[in-house]
Amino acid sequence: MPEFQDITVETRDGVARITIARPDKYNAFRAEAVEELIAAFTAAGWDRAVGAIVLTGAGDKAFCTGGDQSSHEGGYGGRGTIGLPLEELHTIIRDVPKPVIARVNGFAIGGGNVLVTCCDLAIASDRAVFGQVGPKVGSVDPGFGTAYLARVVGEKKAREIWFLCRRYTAAQALEMGLVNAVVPHDALDAEVARWCEEILALSPTALALAKRAFNADSESIRGISALGMQAVGLFYETEESKEGVAAFKEKRKPRFR
Repeated sequence: MPEFQDITVETRDGVARITIARPDKYNAFRAEAVEELIAAFTAAGWDRAVGAIVLTGAGDKAFCTGGDQSSHEGGYGGRGTIGLPLEELHTIIRDVPKPVIARVNGFAIGGGNVLVTCCDLAIASDRAVFGQVGPKVGSVDPGFGTAYLARVVGEKKAREIWFLCRRYTAAQALEMGLVNAVVPHDALDAEVARWCEEILALSPTALALAKRAFNADSESIRGISALGMQAVGLFYETEESKEGVAAFKEKRKPRFR
């Protein structure tokens, strides 16, 4: 495994734990973090010694709060349609032939909420908070974060999440089907370990086949995402989107209209 700057990776007893390690930024990701996550998932996903992958964030405050707005000036500076190869990250989470569990230890907002959506399973602390923020800052996830979210929580709830940008408790996330389980914060690691232990006792080939079968039904969303990200790249060049970023940085309400 290569040396990483924005994430950490620990592999033990058949479980690879990938941690976004930017707690001072509420584990928001910049271009480097996304590249490192892709590399880590690729390595762990095809390591025969690994039977389950856990994705989480460093510290107790945040799982992930999406793109780092401090690095967003009409783009995030990296490769890909919007300067963040998010399509590749979402794809590799789905493509690795083993279950990926989101360990949601705090805020899962924006792109962080999308990561929870993309993971196969999600276990949340009772302190976790979920929601989308894109329309508040002149952005949107036009692929797995919208179309696939609707498959996970239903059309009406998914539209509510995006059109109102509210925040939801862990209990509400469980009720809508966004997460599989909610436990007290200090029991989160034990619960994740229990789920991993159960997964590791099962046939890895059967699990891989099951995951691919589940994914096949929603694979068209990959194409929607590619098309949508191209549109978002153009959107970021508009004054409307730039106003959202400026308002966020200046801690004021945006003037979109």
